[in-house]
Amino acid sequence: MAWNEPPNGNNNNDQDPWGNRRRKGNDGPPDLDEIFKQVNEKLNKWLGGGKNKGGGSSGGSGGSGASFGAILGILLVVVLAYAAYDSIYTVDESERAVILRLGEFSSVQLPGLHFKVPFIDRIDQKVNVTEVRSLRLQESMLTGDENIVSVTMSVEYRAADAQKFALNVQQPETSLANAAESALRHVIGSATLQQALTVGRDQIQVSVRQRLQNYLNLYDVGIELAQLNINDTSPPQQVQAAFDDVITAREDQQRLINEAQAYANQILPVAQGQARRQLEEAQAYREQVVANATGEADRFSDILGAYSEAPGVTRERLYLESISRIYANTNKVLVDVEGGNNMLYLPLDQLRRNASSGVSSGTTSQIGSPSSSNMNNLSSSDVRSLTDQILREIDRRRAN
Repeated sequence: MAWNEPPNGNNNNDQDPWGNRRRKGNDGPPDLDEIFKQVNEKLNKWLGGGKNKGGGSSGGSGGSGASFGAILGILLVVVLAYAAYDSIYTVDESERAVILRLGEFSSVQLPGLHFKVPFIDRIDQKVNVTEVRSLRLQESMLTGDENIVSVTMSVEYRAADAQKFALNVQQPETSLANAAESALRHVIGSATLQQALTVGRDQIQVSVRQRLQNYLNLYDVGIELAQLNINDTSPPQQVQAAFDDVITAREDQQRLINEAQAYANQILPVAQGQARRQLEEAQAYREQVVANATGEADRFSDILGAYSEAPGVTRERLYLESISRIYANTNKVLVDVEGGNNMLYLPLDQLRRNASSGVSSGTTSQIGSPSSSNMNNLSSSDVRSLTDQILREIDRRRAN
């Protein structure tokens, strides 16, 4: 019989298609007692408690036992389903699962699908070992020279050991914050204000990181530092203007030092080059003087040897060479004749201009003859020849 089939005239028009009695009045809610009774009857049928062996329906005590068995069966099914669901779990790629067995540490499970004993094993915590976490501190503290400085520091860290991070310390982030503040105060308390504000901040940062990592290793919290930066160090706001003036003066000082250094770098190479040139010139002059002196000494030794062998000839040659050097730089010469009252005048400047290139011996007219070449071009041998002619002319006049 379909739901939309109209009721016929028989006595079953108050039943649904499955033979169940219809409720009178379709506008009210369903009867919960009736629904529970129907479910209970079906469970009794499944568990074999619906009828006794004689085929009759069970009594009151039998119905109560069947109901208890049904409820126990339901609970057993629910417990088994929950145990099956709770025994299987997954661990992400970036996580490590810390497993406790009866409240005691059992193992650390790697990423993947895993099985645990229900009601015995428990996942205490899934720790992300690849995530870089951050912590920021901003504190005012006292420096080694009893000045107050405000420091802002950021710490980046990872939970490197999942077991230690989850079990050794109840609140590892709080322990990290306390250790970071302690390390920072210890290092700042050993430094001066100038070091904290300017040149020593990098060294302070390195020292704080080393000390903080030592603290974490001592606490055994399983935390590894990734990065530690001291972002800002500044004096208190009440004295900020005075510190700005000090910083400005220090910058001016450094600027002047740099300008002086640049000027020194520009002047020093020039001065060093001039000094080197003067030293080289002095060295060259020294070598020249020494060489000339050595040459003169060698020449005098040679002349001395020649004079020892032929004194007269050597004296004559030295005399002629001296006269040649004198005449080479003299324009007019007066020659005194021994035993006579007349002096011989030699106009060498005119002779240089007018003397003939081929001078004959024995005549004075040839001395003043016109010249076809300039006497400035005469060689030392020509000068010596001219000197010999003059001396012979003097001797001739003296004989007369």
